[in-house]
Amino acid sequence: MDPIANMLTIIRNGLLLKKETVDVPSSKLKLEIAKILQKEGFVGSYKAVDARQFQIQLKYKGKEPSINSIIRVSKPGRRIYVKHNAIPRVLGGLGIIIISTPSGIMTGSEAKKKCLGGEIIAKVW
Repeated sequence: MDPIANMLTIIRNGLLLKKETVDVPSSKLKLEIAKILQKEGFVGSYKAVDARQFQIQLKYKGKEPSINSIIRVSKPGRRIYVKHNAIPRVLGGLGIIIISTPSGIMTGSEAKKKCLGGEIIAKVW
């Protein structure tokens, strides 16, 4: 089982069910992804419930969810790596790419500015 894909599925299902919050099993990588989603305005906030779980507050614009799609790109069976000049744009810049670089987890635009390539984790728009 892929824990990152599991987290993204929990968020996607929570949005489909119009939930206010979802509980996600905790790890450092998942917390960094949640931090990026909050910074980019796709989720409201996140907080630790206990040592094993954290809670993500989902965000809506009226009745529509702020995340239209959240897709896992690099999978355990097929890793997708890109150089800094080949990082794709999502919907002409309306969405984000979450990328794992040697300097940590960041958005695709931050990685381009720092001239860092890495593994594409997810696309969000």
